[in-house]
Amino acid sequence: MDSPRLPNDAELGVLAQQLADVLVAKRLLVSTAESCTGGWIAKTLTDIAGSSAWFDCGMVAYSYEAKQAMLGVRPQTLEKEGAVSRETVIEMVSGALVHSAASMAVAVTGIAGPGGGTADKPVGTVWIGWKRRGGYPTAQVFHFAGDREAVRRQTIAAALNGLMPLTQG
Repeated sequence: MDSPRLPNDAELGVLAQQLADVLVAKRLLVSTAESCTGGWIAKTLTDIAGSSAWFDCGMVAYSYEAKQAMLGVRPQTLEKEGAVSRETVIEMVSGALVHSAASMAVAVTGIAGPGGGTADKPVGTVWIGWKRRGGYPTAQVFHFAGDREAVRRQTIAAALNGLMPLTQG
């Protein structure tokens, strides 16, 4: 099996800059709610000088308790569906908008590895959710290959790419 083609830091920076340019032009703010990426999406965005013009905040919520307290994820959702699920990521992205001034948000939750995977949710399973304020959330599951860093890099690229369509509204 071939190794996944990983976006490097420069490529992630290009994606972030493309998004930043549109956010500035349209006077939009973005926020992030991250679990498996540990704030790496927010870091990628705020590596750009002047990001305070279009980046509102980033929330890293790893534990169930943090997801509930910071993002309003319901305990029943976590108990029934688990942290890595469509339902949880939708509640995370919605909570990111409730707890920020952002125009749009992205949320990620997944299993980056090397452990933690199950038969139903193997390592590399990542849910990403996107939402524009006043709109409906969308969510997509990904099955990324590679080690922990590979899964996280692919997640960041997919998260940033998924934000771009939200700027067209």
